[in-house]
Amino acid sequence: MSDTTVRTPREHPPLPSGPDELAAALTATGYLPDEGLATAAYLALVMHRPLFLEGEAGVGKTALAHALAELTGRPLYRLQCYEGLEASQALYDWDFGRQLLHLRAAEAAHAGTDTAALEASLYDRRFLLARPLLQALEDAPSVLLVDEVDRADDEFEAFLLEVLSDFTISVPELGTIRASTPPLVILTSNRTREVHDALKRRCLYHWLEHPGFDREVAILRSRLPQVTETLARDVARATARLRGLDLLKPPGIAEAMDWATALHTLGARELDPDRAARTLGAVLKYREDTERVHQLARGALFGGA
Repeated sequence: MSDTTVRTPREHPPLPSGPDELAAALTATGYLPDEGLATAAYLALVMHRPLFLEGEAGVGKTALAHALAELTGRPLYRLQCYEGLEASQALYDWDFGRQLLHLRAAEAAHAGTDTAALEASLYDRRFLLARPLLQALEDAPSVLLVDEVDRADDEFEAFLLEVLSDFTISVPELGTIRASTPPLVILTSNRTREVHDALKRRCLYHWLEHPGFDREVAILRSRLPQVTETLARDVARATARLRGLDLLKPPGIAEAMDWATALHTLGARELDPDRAARTLGAVLKYREDTERVHQLARGALFGGA
């Protein structure tokens, strides 16, 4: 079995010199990290360690991977986890259809006399369908996003730990594929279940909170410059109040942005109880949550400061 590195590294921008420079670069992409997150992301970059991000849905875990890919000029490969995900679906598969066409073409050309050579030709690299993990290792340097790893099974966690230990993948027919430069790995979890300690120990860890009021206003103004300052502040304040309720799905930053966009589309320059009630579908995604909010005093939730 040979030891193979499929592609050589591409030219890419130099890494930021420290967490502050990384925070400024992320801000330029429209992602506003706090000091702790910028430090964790910087360490993951320079130490070549996976970064495990945990927190409620909508706090910006996935968006960080996209922002890091943008500022580093690296391709982003995303593996969306789910129950029943198997290693083959994350690694590679053989293109049976193309293999069959190749076999028929060889037979038509009377090239099938050497059976061993023909069989070997069926497992050429051109017939290999790379999935996200293999793509990230081959296309170095890259950003690998393993999204919602808490939704995968224990068996897949163990397999993932093995891959992240040395960034190599063994393809029996081709050999060992090793990343020439380890990818920047971002793992996210909404904590629907506890991820095993062995995987967490392999990673740097950071818990993401919902942003504070000032930072959320800054995010809304940065991502939605068409929204007025007053409306951004009203939406940030109301979203924070909604998060304080006992909701099935507290709104995240993405929902706050959707809400501000919906209100702006309706011509709002500030948030009033009537418009808030009519646009709750942009920020709340469960009927029970909507009914609970309607039962409360709307003025208390969506009024002024």
